[in-house]
Amino acid sequence: MRFELAAVDTATRARLGRLELPHGAVRTPAFMPVGTQGAVKALTPEELAAAGTEMMVCNAYHLYLRPGPERVRARGGLHRFCGWDRPILTDSGGYQVHSLAALVRLSDDGVEFQSHIDGSRHRFTPERVLEIQRVLGSDVAMCLDECPSYPVARPAAEQAVDRTTRWAERTRAAATGEPAVFAIVQGATYPDLRARSAGELTALDFPGYAIGGLCLGEPADATDEMVSVVGGLLPPERPRYLMGAGYAADIVRAVARGVDMFDCVLPTRNGRTGTAFTADGRVVIRNARYADDDRPLDEACDCPACRRFSRSWLRHLFVADEALGPRLLTLHNVRFYQRLMEEIRQALAEGRFGPWSRQYLERHREGGAGTEAEVGGTQT
Repeated sequence: MRFELAAVDTATRARLGRLELPHGAVRTPAFMPVGTQGAVKALTPEELAAAGTEMMVCNAYHLYLRPGPERVRARGGLHRFCGWDRPILTDSGGYQVHSLAALVRLSDDGVEFQSHIDGSRHRFTPERVLEIQRVLGSDVAMCLDECPSYPVARPAAEQAVDRTTRWAERTRAAATGEPAVFAIVQGATYPDLRARSAGELTALDFPGYAIGGLCLGEPADATDEMVSVVGGLLPPERPRYLMGAGYAADIVRAVARGVDMFDCVLPTRNGRTGTAFTADGRVVIRNARYADDDRPLDEACDCPACRRFSRSWLRHLFVADEALGPRLLTLHNVRFYQRLMEEIRQALAEGRFGPWSRQYLERHREGGAGTEAEVGGTQT
């Protein structure tokens, strides 16, 4: 892995860069759609690439349970198996073990859990999780970490930081060659714990660093504070990844704090359920007001859903339960996020990210630019 910075905004910590990986280059700041089980729901690899995606996120926990890493390896690795020839980052599954699996037993050695699929028992250690990701053929692998849910009491947050560091030490010792491994900074919403976690992990000299345990329901200002604390402590020559950040304004604020990489299920999950992100806010396409609306979903968008179809037709697809509706809105939402990243990179390249981001966030406060504010009337 190689990471190069092309520009740093003088008014903020925002960075323009390029991440070179075995399966290609990724321009940063970058948004990675989530293909948990090797596929971004409702989209083909060709559609994903055409939308501007350069890297996607898959999940080692899910792929370990099915189809299994050895079956993936026998098919030539995850890239060949799923038909995606660009970079893949695999999450270790630490969060999924806690959020999905049953009868979880944590210890300093690792974690034992019961599969949410068939109830079978399994055991993850830092070394085993790294090996799973190596067998899958990931470009970037994540350390096994302990990610407590929000809110979390300070003693539990301290324990998670301690265990995450110990597991990172073991992962670092087992990491040789590919894939590149990122450590995950924990510490919940406690600034001193975040600082401690960042210091302990950077001392281990990982190729990259992630900020985990955020975007789990905490207030936005708490997220911003933790990202600021960690961003000021991570080595500037290494890529930084904020896990799970989804709304457009959250991403813009995090870019200003020095984050390079993002992922979230928000664009695909919302698309499948009938919500589109647009420059004027969210469009809940099932709303009755769109029944005779001949405008495109988003005038500013160049995706197939916006170029060819009206809001009226898209609403009809959802009301009639046609599979094309969720596909088109998912494709639009992925393109919306990739267009956002293109705008950010262009603003950085032209030295105007500071004023651009202030204008963008001001528009966000007025209810536009992919915020939670809903554009529409009574839902049928």
